[in-house]
Parts: sequence; structure tokens; C-alpha cells
Amino acid sequence: VFAPDAPTAAGFWHWAVYNIPASVTSLPTNAGRPDSTDLPPGAITLPNDVGSRQYVGSAPPAGHGPHRYFFVVHAVDVEDLGTQIPTPTVLGFNLFSHTVARAKLIGRYEQS
Repeated sequence: VFAPDAPTAAGFWHWAVYNIPASVTSLPTNAGRPDSTDLPPGAITLPNDVGSRQYVGSAPPAGHGPHRYFFVVHAVDVEDLGTQIPTPTVLGFNLFSHTVARAKLIGRYEQS
């Protein structure tokens, strides 16, 4: 989950998880909580832009205008991308050479 409209030079990563098996077609509501056991075995959650390994919700500054939130799922040509991926940006680099399909949902939110 990435927010390109965050007031930073590089956007804001809310959540990044990889090595989810292709057989998984949904995740429970609280799968992004730090104490959750709802992610499949082997799935790896990377630190987001506040440094925590969990989903962190949207909180655009009041009056900053609408923010987009990209929820993206990649189908890749390998079962495992490894365990040495340190950040969501490096994950994106690895996905670039392994993605065979991608689905994207863009939400918008504005705080008045």
C-alpha cells in the first residue's frame, strides 16, 4: 500500500508484504496488525515508512487535498523472492524483473 501524494519527496509506504503463496486469494481484515498470525507462513512484512512491520492507515494532513492510496498485488514467476529484501523500494526493484501480472486498486481520501 503506497501513497504517492504524501507530503514527502518520495511518497509514503503504508504496508508491503511479499512471499504470499499464489493460492492465497484474500487476507483477513487484521492481517496487517503487528500481533496478527493471519498472514500465511513464509510471508514477510517489510518496515513501512514509520519503521514498523505492520499496516499503518491513512492520515493525510488536514487541508492538503486528496491523497491516492495504491493497493497493488503482483503475480510473480517465482515461488519465493528470498529473505534479503530490506525495504519496499528494493522489493519493487525485485518485482520489476519477476512480475507476470499485476492488479491495482486506487483509493482516495481527503481530510478536511
